[in-house]
Amino acid sequence: MPTATTIPGSRQPSWRAMHPTDLPAVLDIAARVHPAYPEGESVFAERLALCPLGCLVLDRGAGLEGYVISHPWCAAAPPALDCALGALPGRPDCWYLHDIALLPDARGQGAPAAALAILAEHAASAGVSRIALIATGSAGAYWLRIGFAPIDEPKATAILASYDPKARLMTRAMQPG
Repeated sequence: MPTATTIPGSRQPSWRAMHPTDLPAVLDIAARVHPAYPEGESVFAERLALCPLGCLVLDRGAGLEGYVISHPWCAAAPPALDCALGALPGRPDCWYLHDIALLPDARGQGAPAAALAILAEHAASAGVSRIALIATGSAGAYWLRIGFAPIDEPKATAILASYDPKARLMTRAMQPG
């Protein structure tokens, strides 16, 4: 699995595979970064069990500073907040970025770009060429800035509303690094 290069003593992003033992720290980060979007431990544990490749943690040696939850999916039917998937689709059309969360000290150092590069490789391996996500709150502006575009999927309207009134389904074509 590709990861960002880390120079000893630097603060560069270093994503690694998430392990079940990371879940307590991941839940703590989720509660701190996304308090308006709570999800239970079972959601995180299920995503990790269904798609270990898509679950990453930002670990620079002094404790976890962020995480990514992602998996193959179908963009027209994004997962609802705090709901089990049951199984991954047999014919996904995207790599779905369910969540990325960074503690304040880890922001502004390229961690999202490094994570997206890893996810692009996973998307290519899964035979899909785009990443989809639900942008919540004011995060839509960030995702627009880095090349994501809103998509209109009428089937997703109720799911988007369950997140918040500003939630938008977005996608971006990915080129593996």
